[in-house]
Amino acid sequence: MDNRRPLIAGNWKMFKTCSEAVETAKHLVKLVSTSVDVDVMIAPPFTALAQVSDVVKGTCISLGAQNLYWEAQGAYTGEISPSMLISAGCRYVIIGHSERRQYFGETDESVNKKVKSSVNNTLIPVMCVGESEKERELNETFSVLDKQVKNGLEGFSHDDLKTLVIAYEPVWAIGTGKTATTDQAQEVHKFLRTTIETIFGNMLAKSMRILYGGSVKPNNIDELMSMPDVDGALVGGASLDPETFSKIVQFQSQT
Repeated sequence: MDNRRPLIAGNWKMFKTCSEAVETAKHLVKLVSTSVDVDVMIAPPFTALAQVSDVVKGTCISLGAQNLYWEAQGAYTGEISPSMLISAGCRYVIIGHSERRQYFGETDESVNKKVKSSVNNTLIPVMCVGESEKERELNETFSVLDKQVKNGLEGFSHDDLKTLVIAYEPVWAIGTGKTATTDQAQEVHKFLRTTIETIFGNMLAKSMRILYGGSVKPNNIDELMSMPDVDGALVGGASLDPETFSKIVQFQSQT
C-alpha cells in the first residue's frame, strides 16, 4: 500500500434525524476510539453536521459532508458552500457520488468545479467515479473511468491534489448487495492509479488513496483491503449501524 493510511468512510445518505445521528455517532465513538491505524470519516445529512461534529471532536473520527456547491456565497437556494461546511466542523466532502450523477444531473464538469472549490478551501475531496452495469457489460469500464478522472481533474496541478481521495463505486454494486470481486476491484484501482500517474506523475499516484465503494460489509472488507491498490472503503448502508461499521473499520488486512 506504499504507506498510504487506510480511510474508512461512512456515507449516511438521506438517513437519520439530528437526534438519531447524534446517538449513532456517540455509539460509534465508543466502538472505534482505539482504531488509531485507520482514518475514519462519517458523512451525516447536512442538518446533523454541527451536532455530530460536537460528538466526534477530539476522537479518531472526522466529519464529512455529502456534497457542496462551488460558489462561496450567493443566491443559490438550497445549496451549501465550503465555508458553511467548515464552520459546521467538516474536514472531508464527498463529490460526484453516483446518486448525485444519476438523480441530480451532476456531470464531470460540475464535479471538477466542486473539487476545485473544496481544495481551495482546504476540504479533503472524495471524488467518486464508477461505471453502470450496462457500461461494464459493454466492456466500457476503463473508458468511462478514464473520462471521469480526466474531466473531473482537468486544469489541476500535482500540488492541488495532494489531499484528493478517489472512490471507485461500480454503480451496479451500490445498494444492490452485489460486490465487485477482489480481483475486479484491484484491476480497476490499479487502472485508476496508473491514470493518475500518467497525468500527474508517480509521486501523486503512489500517495493517493483510492477507496472501494459498493456493498462493503464486515464479511468482505478483509479481502478487499488485502488488495495492493485498495486503500479503504466508502461504505453506504453498512455505515448506518455503528456495530456493523465499527467491524469494517477494524478490518484485519490479509497482507
